[in-house]
Amino acid sequence: MDDEYAKFIRRMNPPRVVIDNESCKNATVIQVDSANKHGILLEVVQVLTDLNLMISKAYICSDGGWFMDVFNVTDQVGNKITDEGILDYIQKSLGPDSCFASSMRRSVGVTSGMDHTAIELIGSDRPGLLSEVSAVLTHLKCNVVNAEVWTHNTRAAAVMQVTDEETGGAITDPERLSMVKRLLCNVLKGSNKSREAKTIVSHGVTHTERRLHQMMFADRDYEGMGESALEEKERPNVNVTNWHDKDYSVVTIRCKDRPKLLFDLVCTLTDMQYVVFHGNVDAEGPEAYQEYCIRHVDGSPVKSDAERQRVIQCLEAAIERRVSEGLKLELCTTDRVGLLSDVTRIFRENSLTVSRAEVTTRAGKAVNTFYVRDSSGYPVDPKIIDSIRQTIGQTILRVKGCPEELNQVPQESPTRFLFGGLFKSRSFCNFGLVRSYS
Repeated sequence: MDDEYAKFIRRMNPPRVVIDNESCKNATVIQVDSANKHGILLEVVQVLTDLNLMISKAYICSDGGWFMDVFNVTDQVGNKITDEGILDYIQKSLGPDSCFASSMRRSVGVTSGMDHTAIELIGSDRPGLLSEVSAVLTHLKCNVVNAEVWTHNTRAAAVMQVTDEETGGAITDPERLSMVKRLLCNVLKGSNKSREAKTIVSHGVTHTERRLHQMMFADRDYEGMGESALEEKERPNVNVTNWHDKDYSVVTIRCKDRPKLLFDLVCTLTDMQYVVFHGNVDAEGPEAYQEYCIRHVDGSPVKSDAERQRVIQCLEAAIERRVSEGLKLELCTTDRVGLLSDVTRIFRENSLTVSRAEVTTRAGKAVNTFYVRDSSGYPVDPKIIDSIRQTIGQTILRVKGCPEELNQVPQESPTRFLFGGLFKSRSFCNFGLVRSYS
């Protein structure tokens, strides 16, 4: 009945989207009005984020039964949005012809599960983990076509889309799927028996970044956030106080701005079952300021100091999970089975760890981004980067972002391994060779 009632309200009050390129000098203004429901803010922000739009300001109001939000957005280089295809997509995704309930399935970059097998991994991070996982998949004749890897607070999570080497489609054999799951779970467990490792294999549709947040939140990666490796000046400032007159809890956040910050925070508040009734976002400078008036879905504000501390820890974790520590390397070449295994093995054998990775395949081309650091905590040696580029190919692997990372001494503990690592005792192999995993 609730679902039928929601559909009725939607028919009576269809969403309205107004896109304005005139009123603001330096941003496109998008206003969304709709009947309110839990999670609608996340769904709207997700559509804008999936288009790689930068949200410089936002005004949020969802008191009562109506949702009214205004977003100032630009493209990644700070220009207004003038592409008719993108503007039309926003109208169709958020306007009267849309269905918010299925927005995750329509999001940019999300494909049907019919042509690939989705693998979710979570466990304790350690040296060489991504390389070992990739080697197992190569040994099992699985090609990694898309993947996103996050590491945070000694934990590692990945969502991978793989295809069968022979058919190029999803892996359907139950016995083979069982073997993939068993071997990957063994790799994740390693010698660490104190923390759980999980491997899930499915053919369903998922929004990768949304799922990574859910996985790491469920894994409680926010515990022990006081021991964060970020320098004190880089730590986010998160506060939670109660506004007793209005029966709200007020969350204020100050931190360095970055892409997708709003999505990460709203995603976490939604997963924690909080509703944002009012909000203000200002990210026009290098620092972002965000303020939210929230209540739990049961209607109550934050009730105890323990709950307040948990909200702070979870929001700090949401901010830090996607922080791109390290030197950015971008690989672009023809895709093939074993490519990810070969690249990560070369990183590992040259003492590099990978703090975050994005693997995509477009029209037969692999476009992979890695954020790497020296595994011992010392500055990345430019000679090592040059050697790796010569091995892989100067035009295939490029240094992106800020090369200054090559000369910066990391402040974190050398024991923070992240995804990657070093086993120098293993011999260095040529790029074209694939090491069998046994």
